[in-house]
Amino acid sequence: MKEANVDVGYSLLAARQAAPKITDADILNYALTLEHLEDKFYRTALDKFDEAAFTAATNDSSFYGNLKEISSDESTHVSFLTAALTKAGAKPVAECTYDFKLPDVKTFLATSSILEGVGVSAYLGAAADIMSKAYLTAAGSILTVESRHSAYIRNALMESPFPSPFDVPLDFNEVYTLAAPFIVSCPPSNPPLPVKAFPTLISSPDNPAKISSGTKITLLTPKVVVKPADGTSQIYAAFITVTGPVFTKATPVDGGFSLTVPEAPEGGAPVAGQSYVVLTGCNTTVSDDTVAAGPAVLEIS
Repeated sequence: MKEANVDVGYSLLAARQAAPKITDADILNYALTLEHLEDKFYRTALDKFDEAAFTAATNDSSFYGNLKEISSDESTHVSFLTAALTKAGAKPVAECTYDFKLPDVKTFLATSSILEGVGVSAYLGAAADIMSKAYLTAAGSILTVESRHSAYIRNALMESPFPSPFDVPLDFNEVYTLAAPFIVSCPPSNPPLPVKAFPTLISSPDNPAKISSGTKITLLTPKVVVKPADGTSQIYAAFITVTGPVFTKATPVDGGFSLTVPEAPEGGAPVAGQSYVVLTGCNTTVSDDTVAAGPAVLEIS
């Protein structure tokens, strides 16, 4: 596949129009899009693998029953959001067609952990844009359940169920970028969402198995070539935290960029647990106008 060029720089800002105003109905349909994905993901895994496979992979005879509870929760979230949108006079999005690539239970567990973490970050990031107090409370009640799902799956993977004192908020486009690779197609009758996917950014398979602050890693841009618009300006990797992005210089290498995982400044939220990093030409803020690629998902200890 031919790679596209992505020029990074403030020259892009003048050419971009202001993002459309996002309504509560948009946010609920955005949440429903994610819940449909999670719901189908768990139903697919439970159809594909039997109880013995889950027990063998986790060494936990109770895991299969708990997984069915998680799957039921996601189905309930779909029903709740669908009903809320219908009651509000908005058309709810329907389930899409997905490709989860689940060759074994080990892959399922790793993907589940990422999806649950992204779900927490999605609800957390959307909270500030929800105008209705009733919807905000409902979204918050789903967020806390997703957080418990995330902790349970992380524990099954022998990872810390609570690796950081803070969760990470992601905006609509950052979340959609992480969800989009699983989506094959959606019904044409679905109402359009005011979201877009940024170019893909992934952790190199050659990165160390254990990553922490100070570790040198490589991030790959498999479908694009990211370069500064003026040909010389610095590209940065921005690690997203609730207290603001933490920047580090990114050096071009074959297929992507190398960088050193930064340590958060004193008083800031740590870069720890399931973390998200984007490429940008700006080292002061992260927005839809400055992101060139990503987020990539990293587990940082």
